[in-house]
Amino acid sequence: MSETCVLVLDAEPLPRLDRLAGRARVMHADEKTLADQLPEADVLLVWDFLSDAVREAWPGDGPRPRWVHTPSAGVDRLLPELADGRETVITNARGVFDRPIAEYVLGLVLAMAKDFRGTWELQRQRRWRHRETFRVGGTRATVVGSGPIGREIGRALLALGVKVDLVGRTARDTDSEFGRVHSIASLPELVGESDWVVCVAPLTQESTGMFDAGMFARMKPEAHFVNVGRGAHVVEDDLVDALLKHHIKGAALDVFAEEPLPADSRLWDVPGLLISPHMSGDTVGWRDDLSEQFLDNFDRWEAGEPLLNVVDKDLGYVPTAPPAPTSPDPAP
Repeated sequence: MSETCVLVLDAEPLPRLDRLAGRARVMHADEKTLADQLPEADVLLVWDFLSDAVREAWPGDGPRPRWVHTPSAGVDRLLPELADGRETVITNARGVFDRPIAEYVLGLVLAMAKDFRGTWELQRQRRWRHRETFRVGGTRATVVGSGPIGREIGRALLALGVKVDLVGRTARDTDSEFGRVHSIASLPELVGESDWVVCVAPLTQESTGMFDAGMFARMKPEAHFVNVGRGAHVVEDDLVDALLKHHIKGAALDVFAEEPLPADSRLWDVPGLLISPHMSGDTVGWRDDLSEQFLDNFDRWEAGEPLLNVVDKDLGYVPTAPPAPTSPDPAP
C-alpha cells in the first residue's frame, strides 16, 4: 500500500497533525509552490483558507487531490474551479463555528440595543449622562441562512425573547424550532418587519449583493443590520448611504469585500457602524478544534468510510439535510 500524501497550504500557526505520523507523508506548500505540488497529493488541507491559491492552481496539468478540506464554513474561494468534473470531494468546517458566531452576534445585538459604544465614549470623556436604551425581548429578527450557524444564532436570539424568522434557499412549512423556514423570495417583506437583520448565508450567485440600496430602503429606520456571512453579500457603498441617510439605525460588519479592510475605506468613519476583522467565529483554541476535525475526517477517509461535511458543489455548501455522504476511495 502506497503512503498517503497530505499537502497543506500553509498559514501560521501551522495545524497540529501529529496523529498523521507514520500514516501519511505530509508536504507543505505556499501560494508559489502549490501548483507544482498538487499532482503529488491525495489530500489537500487548505489551512490558509483566506487564500485564492487553490482556485488559481487547480486548472493546471496533472492529477489533483481526491479530497480537499477547507477549515472554514464558506467554500467560495474554491468554487467553481473545483467543480470541474474531477472526482474530488470537498469538505468544510461545518460545526466548529456555530456557537462562537452565535455568541458574537448575540453580543453585537446587546451592545447595539444597550448603546455600549456610547457608554464607553462618555466614560472616555468623563461625562455623566443618563440615557434610556432599548429592550431586546419582544423585538423581531430575520436571520438569513438556515444552516447550522444560522440556526444557532436563531436559538440564541430566541433565548432573549426575540421572535425569529429564519430564511433559507427554499421554504419549509414546518420547523420544530422556528415554526417554518421562509424562502429567500420572502426576504424583502421580512426585513421591513424586523428590528434585527442578520446575514450568515453561504455566498452563491443568488446571494451576491443581495443587501443593496433597495433592501436597506425596505428596513425600518430603527433597524440594525449584522453581516457575519461574506462581504460580497453587501453592496458596501449602499450600506454607507443607508446609515448616513438614517434609513437604518446601525450596522455591524465582520466580513468585507476586501480583507484586510483598507485604511482609506469609507467604512471606518461611518456613524453607527461597528467593524470587526473577520473574527466572529475565532475563539481561543479554534485552530486546534479545526485540526482535530480534519484528523477525525482523515480517520474516516483512511478507513474508507463516508466523509463528514461534504459540500454540494452545485449549491456551494453542505445541505442541511444531505443525502448519504460520499467518500473517495482511500489511497491504494
